[in-house]
Amino acid sequence: METMQLTIHRGTKEIGGSCVELQSQNSRILIDFGMPLVDSDGERFDSKSLKGKTREVLVQSNILPNIKGLYKGDSKSIDGILISHSHLDHYGFLEHVNPDIPIYTSQGAKELIDITNIFITKNPEDLNYSIIKNLRPFKVGDFTITPYLVDHSAFDAMAFLVEAEGRRVFYSGDFRGHGRKSVLFDQMIKDPPAGIDCLLMEGSMLGRGDKICDDEEGVQERIEKVLKNSDNITFLFTSSQNIDRLVSAYKACLKTGSIFVIDLYTAFILDRLKEISSKLPQFDWKNVRVKFTKYHADRLADTGQKELLYKYNRAKIEMDEINEKKSRVLMLTRDNSIFPIIVNNIANPEGAKVIYSMWGGYLTDKFREYCNRKGLILEQVHTSGHAMVDDLKSFAGAIKPKILIPIHTFNAGTYPELFDNVKILDDNEEFTVG
Repeated sequence: METMQLTIHRGTKEIGGSCVELQSQNSRILIDFGMPLVDSDGERFDSKSLKGKTREVLVQSNILPNIKGLYKGDSKSIDGILISHSHLDHYGFLEHVNPDIPIYTSQGAKELIDITNIFITKNPEDLNYSIIKNLRPFKVGDFTITPYLVDHSAFDAMAFLVEAEGRRVFYSGDFRGHGRKSVLFDQMIKDPPAGIDCLLMEGSMLGRGDKICDDEEGVQERIEKVLKNSDNITFLFTSSQNIDRLVSAYKACLKTGSIFVIDLYTAFILDRLKEISSKLPQFDWKNVRVKFTKYHADRLADTGQKELLYKYNRAKIEMDEINEKKSRVLMLTRDNSIFPIIVNNIANPEGAKVIYSMWGGYLTDKFREYCNRKGLILEQVHTSGHAMVDDLKSFAGAIKPKILIPIHTFNAGTYPELFDNVKILDDNEEFTVG
């Protein structure tokens, strides 16, 4: 086979569960191996439904792709897996992979995957990771791969240029042009990789409407405005792994003299990432305090990191102090069982603002009803982690691929209206590059 074969096992017509296979004459690699975001009925995928099911059952039910030589117990025939970033819909099925297969990803993505395994999935992995770096090519069998750092809501996210058999495939991964690393998008437009035979480009925002805020700077300004006008505590709902958003929140607190209250999980994330970026706010920086919870403290203790509790204790804040200073507090939290407990411990919480800084699709009627019942004022302040249509057009126009294949989108059918040279594939359809 003196050519390159491409198969998208999942993602041609959905967001999430991304998995692409590339095959040359002598080598096979995967790009991403993610968990779905929706089930076969279009409802939100429940990862708890996987519990207790064998790999064979998961393959038969089309939850896991039927890829020979990939899984534990198989005779290994996959030479490597590239993971673009640390969102579960791009790496969430790695636990099923044969541990002899190398996993190639950035240092930041590896750190965040490890942290998720400690605090959320509680499922430590025994996998063979290799750390890759921006614009430094590396070889996997016949393939030469060059990683490109991209602007995305996931920290240290990457796109990939993959070359073999005289063909060049570019995998966009998830990206945008309006985050705190938008210079990376600008550089890509100014100096794109040349001679691309096939571009696999995400389209998450197609059909989703407009941004609430134009960019991450706009998010910071909106948070500042809320804090300036606040006479009660302000809650911030966002992912602790959305590092750009944490930076926006911290800068807003500095501008308004507010206290940014984070939890142990967030303090741990920022602490682990400081070796990669020294500009990330830390637990012991000005205007940052840490609220302990038993669950987070237990996870650190259970994983042999009890000494961190003493370290973070220097910035610990209790509910009495939060109540005393609540008009100057921005408290990071989530829509889970802990939030009602926090609200019940706030003196006179009526009128407190809840800044919902996540994709609106996660905002449930149940949570809206809870806020109304408690007299909390919900305000959406968010900008997407994905490229809008104009940036997608700029991206495709700069790269000028011979073929553009939609991936990571529910709206593949709109691509021919927006871009040139579009080829729409089905999941598991084999495509010859070039």
